[in-house]
Amino acid sequence: MKTITEIVKIGMGARYKLFLDDELYGIFEAEILARYCLKSGESFEDDFFEKLLIENGDYACFNRGLSALEKSMKSEKMLKDYLKERKYPLSCIEKAIEKLKDYGYINDETFCDNFIASYASSKSRRKLKYDLLGKGIDSVIVEKKLAEQLDDEEENEKCLFFAKKYMKNREFDLITKQKLYNHLAGKGYDFNIIASVWEKLENDRY
Repeated sequence: MKTITEIVKIGMGARYKLFLDDELYGIFEAEILARYCLKSGESFEDDFFEKLLIENGDYACFNRGLSALEKSMKSEKMLKDYLKERKYPLSCIEKAIEKLKDYGYINDETFCDNFIASYASSKSRRKLKYDLLGKGIDSVIVEKKLAEQLDDEEENEKCLFFAKKYMKNREFDLITKQKLYNHLAGKGYDFNIIASVWEKLENDRY
């Protein structure tokens, strides 16, 4: 049996320090304390406070995840890493992730669609693929979405755009050609596309 000896509000937020038998037990969300109408002087069995701690962790983790998603869309892996960095227990994180998925706040396919739409004009297909895989999107989803939203003609046009931009005010010599190849390869374009673009640039000079 433990007795609540003090509940102290933290700053201007909605969190409180909970003291049991004059010792700090933990920091709790106002919603959790209000749910049980907890007040100083009340006593409960130890297992009540243990369950309260778990419930508070789940609640805080979910709200932190929701707040992060309201600021910017994230993949499941990105949000999980975000919550891990903030030291939430893995059990709380997994519950929060599942709940957020059920509510539709996390959807890796939708994230993939939006990411491609946002960066398709500035990134090669290969670069988009690596970026999405790095964000934890399943490779099957990535390949499917790239095939749906991008085609070879668009890939060639983007590569040509970057090549023209790079070659502006530069000489068409072997050294510049090699630098251009490296520049475009660094952006993720295939050798065959780069070679085709170089040939077009040379032909357009005459």
